[in-house]
Amino acid sequence: MARIYRGREWLAGRLTRGRVVAQSRGRHLARATGWERERKGGGERLVGRGARDAEGRGVVGRGALSRSGGVGMGSRRGDGIGWVRTQAAGASQNGADASTYCEPSETIKKIVTAPPTPMLSFSPCKTRVLQLLRPPSNPPLADFVRKELKLAGARLDPNLRAPSKMTSYLGMSLVPLTELLPPKPGKDMPITGIPEKTGINYASWSPDGKHIAFFLRSTDGETEDEPFSLWVASTETGEARQLLETPKYYMSAVFGTYSWLSPDEILVSVVPSGLDHGAPPTKPVVPGGPLVQVNESTTSKQSRTYPDLLRDEYDCASFEHYTTSDLVAVKISTGEVKPFSDESRIYTRMSPSPDKKYVIISYIERPFSYAVPCGRFPKRVELWSREGEMLREIAYLPLAEDIPISFNSCRRGPRDIQWRDDKPAELVYTIAADEGDPKVEVEEGGERDVVYKVSASDFVSGKTPEPFFHTDLRFSGILWCNDDLAFGWASWWKTRRSVWYQFSPGSPEKPKEILFDRNYEDAYSDPGVPVTRKNKMRRSVLATFEDDRYILLEGEGYSPKGNHPFLDLFDLQTRTSKRIWESKDPNYESVGSFMCDGDGEDFALDDVSFLLSRENPNEPSQYSTISWPNGFDSEPSEKLLSDFPHPHPDLKDLQKKVLRYKREDGTDLTATLYTPPGYDAQRDGPIPCLLWAYPREFKSKEAAGQIRKSSFTFSYIGGTSPLLFLAQKYAILDGPTFPIIGEDDEEPNDTFVKQLVTSAEAAIDKVVELGVADRNAVAVGGHSYGAFMTANLLAHAPDLFCCGIARSGAYNRTLTPFGFQAEERTIWQAKETYMKMSPYLYADEITKPILLIHGDEDNNTGTSKIQSERFFSALKGHGVPSKLVLLPHESHGYRAKESVLHCLHEMEVWLERYCNVVGEEASARQAVAPKL
Repeated sequence: MARIYRGREWLAGRLTRGRVVAQSRGRHLARATGWERERKGGGERLVGRGARDAEGRGVVGRGALSRSGGVGMGSRRGDGIGWVRTQAAGASQNGADASTYCEPSETIKKIVTAPPTPMLSFSPCKTRVLQLLRPPSNPPLADFVRKELKLAGARLDPNLRAPSKMTSYLGMSLVPLTELLPPKPGKDMPITGIPEKTGINYASWSPDGKHIAFFLRSTDGETEDEPFSLWVASTETGEARQLLETPKYYMSAVFGTYSWLSPDEILVSVVPSGLDHGAPPTKPVVPGGPLVQVNESTTSKQSRTYPDLLRDEYDCASFEHYTTSDLVAVKISTGEVKPFSDESRIYTRMSPSPDKKYVIISYIERPFSYAVPCGRFPKRVELWSREGEMLREIAYLPLAEDIPISFNSCRRGPRDIQWRDDKPAELVYTIAADEGDPKVEVEEGGERDVVYKVSASDFVSGKTPEPFFHTDLRFSGILWCNDDLAFGWASWWKTRRSVWYQFSPGSPEKPKEILFDRNYEDAYSDPGVPVTRKNKMRRSVLATFEDDRYILLEGEGYSPKGNHPFLDLFDLQTRTSKRIWESKDPNYESVGSFMCDGDGEDFALDDVSFLLSRENPNEPSQYSTISWPNGFDSEPSEKLLSDFPHPHPDLKDLQKKVLRYKREDGTDLTATLYTPPGYDAQRDGPIPCLLWAYPREFKSKEAAGQIRKSSFTFSYIGGTSPLLFLAQKYAILDGPTFPIIGEDDEEPNDTFVKQLVTSAEAAIDKVVELGVADRNAVAVGGHSYGAFMTANLLAHAPDLFCCGIARSGAYNRTLTPFGFQAEERTIWQAKETYMKMSPYLYADEITKPILLIHGDEDNNTGTSKIQSERFFSALKGHGVPSKLVLLPHESHGYRAKESVLHCLHEMEVWLERYCNVVGEEASARQAVAPKL
C-alpha cells in the first residue's frame, strides 16, 4: 500500500498511530546503538531516534530471493474436495543444495515480487503530494554485498558514509491533491534533472513548500562508492539541481543529515574536507599485544548482550574516522556556502529552534567504551547561534556504562533536551532526581523526574534553567499549547501505571491536575491521544477550540466488539467527551492528521477536516478527506483521494475471522484465523494449519484477555509473512494471544512454560472445534521471541505440533544473563526461571522436526546467530530432525530477494514434508516420533 507522510511519520496502509517507517533502510542507527537509550516497560525506547524492543518485537524484515530449481506438482486433500497446489522446488529428502539459493512455489513468489506502491508525502500547505518511486521491496543480494564496518553497535558503509545496506528511491513526482492517487499518465509533474542510475534518500519539503531537498547516490557501478551529494528541486518547475559541489562537499549520513535553517537555507553534515581528511586507520598485521579489559570498580555495571561493540584501538580509530563530520550552511537561492562548525567532530544532532535563531548541537567525544554502544559514549550538548557560534554548553554527559538494566532506568544528567514547540526559542530538558535508578524509593507526589525550562536568550546570558514540572513516575514527554495549557505524561513499568497531567507552563506555582490515571495494559480504558496541528512555526502543538476549552481525542477504540477507531470532542472544564465520529463495520476506518492546518493559522471547530483511511479484509486502504460542513451531528462529507489497486489480487478473497476462546485458567484469548480463498470447512474438511505467534507479558488476566484487533482490517502480506502460505492452501492461525501473566508481585516468567503450553492447547482446540484444522497437522512458528516460543513448545508439549519453524530466535538464556525481553532479573537472581525457559537445555526432550533460520549477521540484542548454531548442534546431537539455514549478509530481519525467497522455500519444503496431510496419515505420523 502507498505510504503517507504525516508530520514525521511514514504511515503504511492504514493510518496506524505511531507506526514509524523509515524513509530508507538504515536511516537511523537506533536499533543496535543504544542511542539515548531509556529503559521502558516491555523493552527499550530509543529517545528521539525510533524504538525497538529488547528482542526485535514484531520486527520481521523484508526480503525475497531468486534462482530456481524445478517446479513439480503435488496434491493433498481434506475430507471433502481435493485441494491441488504446486510443490516447493527441491522438496527432496535432504533439501536443496546448501550452496544454491532456491525459490518457493510460483504462487508465493508472485506475491512477494509484486512491484511496490509509491511512498507519499503531503506538502506543508496540504495541497500537493510528493510521490516517491520505491525500489523492489526486496533488492538483489548484490546490493547488500558492500563493505560494512561493525563499530560501537552501529553498522556503517564506510564508502557511502552512511548506515549500511541502505536502499534508495528511484524517482519523484508531484501530484496535486485534486488528482486521484495514483495519478493517471500526464497528471503528475516528474522531478527532472536527476542523473540516470542514481538513488534518492532523505527527501524533505522546505518549510514553505517551495523546494524539496534530498541526497543523491550513484548506482552506476562505477562511482557507487562515493558518498551522497546534496540536491534540491523546485516544486514550481520540478527541476532539480545539485546544491553542493562534489568532491568538495560529500554528505555524511551516519548520524545526522541536514536541517532547515529557513525556507532558503539548509544546515548540512558533510565529510570533512571532502574525502581528504586523512587516510583511514590501518589494522596492524601483527597485534601489538593482547586485548585486555579491566574492572577495578565495585559499582555494578550490567548490560544486555549488545552486538558489534568496539574491541580495540583500531576499532576506536575507525569509528572516529568514519563518523566525524563538519557542518556547513548553504543557501538555496544563491548556492552560497558558509562553514558552520569550528572543527570536525562526531556530530549526532543539529536541531534549530522554532524561530530558527538558535541551534542545539550535540556530538560524541572520547573516551569510547568496549562494553556499551555509541549511544552511551560521552556526549556534549551545546547551544549555538544561527551563525554557528557556540554560545553555552547545555550538558556534558559522561560515559554511561552503569545504567541499571531495570525497566524505567535512564541516564544520569539532562535528557530529552529539546525545544518548546509553542515558543520561539525556549529550552526544555529532564533530569532524573533518582539518578536514573528505578529502585530508589520516591514518595507519592515526590520528585523522581524534574523538568526544567529556560529561554535561549536568558540561558546565553547565564541564567540557570528553572524547574516547572515534576512527577513521582518516569516522565515521558510534553505536548505544548501555550503558557496556560500543556499536557505531560509519565508512567511506571512495575505497576503499568500511566498518568496524563494538565498544567500551566507559565505558572509553575499552580498545581498540576491529573486528567487520566490508568493502567496502560487496560486497552479498553484508553481515552485516545490529543490531536495536534501545525502552528506558524511549523511545529506540532495541541489543537484547542473555543478559548482552549475543547480538544479532540483520537484513538483505536478497543472494546469487546473489536477495534473501532474514534474521534471525541473533550471538554477540559467538565472532563466529559462527546463522540463525533467512529469507524463503522464492515470497514476499518481511522483518522489521520489535520488537512486544514496548512497555513499554520488557527481554525474553528466547524472548519476541521482530516485525512481518513478506510479498508476492509478484501480491499486495501484508500484515503480521503473528511469534514463536517453541517456540524458534527450530521453525516460527514468526504472527498476521495486514492484508488490504489489490490497489492496481492491472488489472495483477494482470503477469509479472515477473529476468534475468541478461553485458556484452562479462564483467561480470555483471541486469534485471527485466515483460510484460503474458496475454502469451506463443512464442505472441504480440515486442512493443514500453521500457527504463528509471539508471547507477551501482562500483569492481569483482565488485561490479557482484552480484544486488540479488528475483523475488518486489510491484511498486508510482507515478504516473510506466514500469510503467504494461504496461497498453498494452508490455514493460518495468526497472532493467537500467548499472554504470560504475573499478577501483583508475581513474576510472569516464573510460570512461562505452563502458560505457553496451555495457550497453545486452547488455540489448537479452537481451530479443531471449528473443523478447520486436524489436531495432528498443526505446525508452529515464529520470529525472534516467537522462535523462542516455538522451541519451548516443541520441548515441553511434544504432542501438540507436527513440526516447528523458528526464525532468528534465542534458545539459551545463559547467553543473555542480564535480562531479555520483559525479564529484568539477572540469571543470578532467577536461575531456575532462566534454565526452565531455555529450550537449548531440553534439546534431548524434543522429538518433532524443527527448522531453524537465522541471519548470518544478526545484530539484534540477544539473538546472535550462535543461538541457532548451538541449538542445532544440541538437536543434532540428540537425533532430532532439524535443519539450520544461515542467510548470508542478513541481520535480524531478512531483506535481500535471494534471502527472502530462500527462506520461504525452506519453510514451504518443511511444511510440505511434515505438515502436508490430514486424517489417518497425519495421526499415524504423530504417533511415531521420527529420529534421524
